[in-house]
Amino acid sequence: MSTNDVNGLIPVLEIGGTHLTAAVVDPDGWQVVQDTTNRLAFDGRRDADALIADMARAAATLGGRHGADWAVATPGPFDYEAGIGRFEDVGKFDSLRGVDVRERLRAAISPRPASIRFVNDADAFGLGEYAGGAAAGAHRAVCITLGTGIGSAFLAEGEPVNAGLEVPPDGSAHLLVYRGRPLEETVSRRAIVTAYGEAAGIPVEQVPDVHILAERSRSGDEVAQRVLAAAFEHLGRGLAESVDRFRPDVLVIGGSMSRSWDIVEPALRRGLAEAAPRLGSLPLRQALRLDDAALIGAAVWSRRPSP
Repeated sequence: MSTNDVNGLIPVLEIGGTHLTAAVVDPDGWQVVQDTTNRLAFDGRRDADALIADMARAAATLGGRHGADWAVATPGPFDYEAGIGRFEDVGKFDSLRGVDVRERLRAAISPRPASIRFVNDADAFGLGEYAGGAAAGAHRAVCITLGTGIGSAFLAEGEPVNAGLEVPPDGSAHLLVYRGRPLEETVSRRAIVTAYGEAAGIPVEQVPDVHILAERSRSGDEVAQRVLAAAFEHLGRGLAESVDRFRPDVLVIGGSMSRSWDIVEPALRRGLAEAAPRLGSLPLRQALRLDDAALIGAAVWSRRPSP
């Protein structure tokens, strides 16, 4: 811990494609400090100067009620140890490719941080659920986020596993191929909206977001019921081999879609069991820290010994 820390509190940024979240985390119980969370709009397509400025602006909302050792959860591709962007042709953050985000951000934040540790946002989610959520106490856990894409964390004794034969490449479920296509093209917000539009015979731009489709499903919309059931069954089949190989004690599902747990869980379980029968008894849990798992996980990561 830095001698500059104030009461041990950890300032954290979570970077998303459309938002930035800043908060202060108290490691005593791994809780976000009340009334410190600030969420700002963020356009990942802007130039590097604008992106760094936006990050610094989010950091400034925290004032001085924290220590000097920061943590940042960000999507990849990113060199997390070096703090350098590796984005290229991903549709967002491309301007940060080759940029030393750590040093640029340290120079932009006032007072200047003593250190900044970076962690993959999906790993941060898993670490947050392990620290005080649905994966707490699990020796091995797979944590999946469902939203604009599929995020994943494979945890062994609370440590992310991102290499080896027991996990997908880079420990990333979004790199899995299902029926000849990336799994995200079957289970993601865009994929579900597209499938509903095709099944209902309406333009995709007229299809509401997934949470509205979930409401329609509960109200008896048979197209919504079929599309959502198929999507989450496919998710189970697409994940089954990797999950079975990792042998987790629990599979945790987070992200915006997990809020429709009554729809996600039974279909996901069917898909898992059909592809790998012994997964039919695997505990499935809805994430408990839907709003702050990545913030807490980034703070947890910041306290790990440096490589």
